[in-house]
Amino acid sequence: MLSNFNTRKKLFLFPILFILIVIGSGFTYKYFSNISKARNNVTITTDEFIQQNLKGRISVYQFLRAPSENTKEKVLSNFQKLSEEVSSLKVILVSQRNKDISDDILVFIKGYLTEFDSVSKEKISDFSNGIIIESQEMKDRISKMSAVGLKLEEKIVEINKNAVLLRDEAYKTLDICLMILALVAIVIFLMISVFISNIIVNSLNSFKEGLLTFFSYLNRESDNVKILEATSKDEFGEMSKVLNENIVKTKKGIEEDRKLIDETILVLGEFEQGDLSQRLHIEVSNPALTQLKNVLNNMAANLELNINNVLNILEEYSNYKYINKISTKNLKEHLSRLSNGVNGLGDSITKMLKDNKSNGLTLDKSSNLLLINVDKLNISSNEAASSLEETAAAIEEITSNIRNNTESIAKMANFSEKVTNSAILGEKLANETNVSMDDINAQVTAINEAISVIDQIAFQTNILSLNAAVEAATAGEAGRGFAVVAAEVRNLANRSAEAAREIKNIVELATTKANQGKSIAGNMIEGYKELNNNISQTMNLISDIQNASKEQLLGIEQINDAVNQLDQQTQQNAMVASQSHDIAVITDEIAKLIVQDADEKEFIGKDEVQAKEIERNRKK
Repeated sequence: MLSNFNTRKKLFLFPILFILIVIGSGFTYKYFSNISKARNNVTITTDEFIQQNLKGRISVYQFLRAPSENTKEKVLSNFQKLSEEVSSLKVILVSQRNKDISDDILVFIKGYLTEFDSVSKEKISDFSNGIIIESQEMKDRISKMSAVGLKLEEKIVEINKNAVLLRDEAYKTLDICLMILALVAIVIFLMISVFISNIIVNSLNSFKEGLLTFFSYLNRESDNVKILEATSKDEFGEMSKVLNENIVKTKKGIEEDRKLIDETILVLGEFEQGDLSQRLHIEVSNPALTQLKNVLNNMAANLELNINNVLNILEEYSNYKYINKISTKNLKEHLSRLSNGVNGLGDSITKMLKDNKSNGLTLDKSSNLLLINVDKLNISSNEAASSLEETAAAIEEITSNIRNNTESIAKMANFSEKVTNSAILGEKLANETNVSMDDINAQVTAINEAISVIDQIAFQTNILSLNAAVEAATAGEAGRGFAVVAAEVRNLANRSAEAAREIKNIVELATTKANQGKSIAGNMIEGYKELNNNISQTMNLISDIQNASKEQLLGIEQINDAVNQLDQQTQQNAMVASQSHDIAVITDEIAKLIVQDADEKEFIGKDEVQAKEIERNRKK
């Protein structure tokens, strides 16, 4: 049946089949997708049940904290909304289990609201009367209401879990159906595609075999050609018929011209091997082939002549003779390009030889100048290297001295700090000595006052003893013993007065010495203050000198590093100068070899080549 269809109609079957498969897949996907969306919506609604129940429980908690008609209405509104949502969902549910759970939820909502209504009336009444403490009966009723609420929450969670399972099952079924549908579609498409492709491929193979047979005959791979089968009514059958007609015509012409072509192939094969002396000799009746034979013979003759000319010139070039040229008269395209190329090669070689000789002469001249300059550079580099070594040694010694001076200054700074601390301590001790002298003066003054009192007491005692002696003398014998006592008291008073005078002299001497010590301590304090000022100034000077020494050390170390680096560079320059001298000697030898090699060859203007002007080129 399909053999009567043309190729275009056969190929149109592929998009038609694809469209049918896509339409069937679309309807199937739409069906299962609607189921999945419906179950997903149910899952979302059950999630809202949980949120709405939580919202109602929160409103109950708010009511219990502040019982009123407003909070009661809020609780009733939340659970009434939950009941309406469950009732709306029950209509679209498919699972009987979920329908039963929905009925249970509605029953629990009703029971919860019944319990809440009885509790709320009494709770509002108690709150309005100022009763805050709940009775045991009220607590039991609230607990009963909470138990109903927990069962309600369990049912809502159960229906939500069932909805999630049904949704996941729907999506899984959708995926499986899509995979099965895709697999079936692929199998059907492949089967029909293979069937149609086999028909087209068989027609192509039949046509290809006929063409290969014909081409094999044209290429002389076979002696016979097969007529193609042209039974189908498609494009391949029409092409086979047209090709069969041309096969018959071509076969007749090929057999007539094959002999001349064979000879032509033999001659061209000789041309390919480089033998241009071969010619075509067979006569044929085909005017085109006769003209082709004449053209090939003339071409061979011209090629042979021009190739011989090129070979003669190249032979001269191989003998280093670049004077003669190839004539380009009456030559075109490749032969002209070949002749011009050989002539250009001779000109290029001639120019190169001139340049080589000129460069050799210039290089010879320059190498001599280079040798002189390199020798001067070598001597200067060695002298500079020697001077830098001496400079580096001197700077290294200066660096060492500055480093030692810096360390000594640092030690002086430490000693100055210690002297400052000692001076501060001496000033402190002198101040304490001065205070002690003041205390001694105060005590000495007190002792003087005490001695004055003792002296007065001795004086009064002496007066009393005199009075007692007078009274004893008046008393006669009765007062003789009292006179002895009075005499002893007088003696004691005299000794006390004498001791007081000695102590007073000692105290006066101590007072004089204490005043002298106080004066000396005052002078010491002033000296220590001046010493501290001098030491502070000295430490500032030492600090400045230390900083300057550090900066000098840093600078001289940098100079030392720079001189060492310069010394290394100078040493390298000296080594480079020595290497440059060797290179200059080799360059001079190479220049002489270049000039000698150029003189050994024959080319136009050989004796006119001169060395290039170095100074002029340098200015340019």
